[in-house]
Amino acid sequence: MPSLKEVRNKIVSTRNMQKITKAMKVVSAAKLRKAQQRIVQMRPYAHKLQEMLSHLSGSTEGSDAAKFFDNRPVKRVLVVSITSDSGLAGSFNGSILKDSVLLIKKTYADQYNAKNVDVLAVGKKSAAFFKKNNYKVIQEHTTLFKNLNYDAASEIASFMVDQFLTKNYDAVDIIYNRFKNAAVYIPTTERFLPVPVIVEDHNNANTSQGSTQKHYSPDYIFEPSQEEILSRLIVQSLKTSFFRALLESNTAEHGARMTAMDKASENAEELLNKYKLAYNKARQATITKEILEIVGGAAALAG
Repeated sequence: MPSLKEVRNKIVSTRNMQKITKAMKVVSAAKLRKAQQRIVQMRPYAHKLQEMLSHLSGSTEGSDAAKFFDNRPVKRVLVVSITSDSGLAGSFNGSILKDSVLLIKKTYADQYNAKNVDVLAVGKKSAAFFKKNNYKVIQEHTTLFKNLNYDAASEIASFMVDQFLTKNYDAVDIIYNRFKNAAVYIPTTERFLPVPVIVEDHNNANTSQGSTQKHYSPDYIFEPSQEEILSRLIVQSLKTSFFRALLESNTAEHGARMTAMDKASENAEELLNKYKLAYNKARQATITKEILEIVGGAAALAG
């Protein structure tokens, strides 16, 4: 049985750890509220812009804008893996890294075996993992979430667009955690380039497919000109889409960390109860031993 001093030290250290986890939960909750406001405001705009872009794909044939929808044979792939810069967020980073590896080794198995799959790592956890496991990391962004803004996201998105247009890569996929609520996030893989388009199936229901299918082409009136609008809209939509993915991941991270710290605080409380019980047992055993010694000594003197 551990001594009273050992149990007291465990109680003190556990109580101090519980204070830290509770403080981290409060901090994450405050950050979550701010991040949630940003993503709630961004989603409608980003989704509507993506929907318009998909609809306009049928109007790009024969123009320079068609290159963004070029669904050519996939020989070289760029995988964009978005994690956090820090841990203590449960399985938040692990789920993304696991899905990234599955995407690379299964979906793009032939390209991976031919060493034609590269990684763009966003977040320290992603960069550290892929470098440690000898993947080719062409870029790493490990301070992006310290001051997440549209300009920083726009630079990365522009790089990916340039790489696709110059045919360095035939496909660009993004993997991130999509925020649902404070306790739930959904690992999501999205095709960034070529731009997915909305097509008509046999039941006239619109679905997202490659550009080899029949395009859904609503009757738009273009002003000032179709070419000018498409050239600006496509790039703007891609930048906005990537920024939304970063906001989703950032919001989900704070929710995951808040939940993890709440669970850690509960576990610390269980440990405290366990140590307090052990302390009381050890203390009672010590008192009983001392009483027996006194009684035994008194009996010896009386004898």
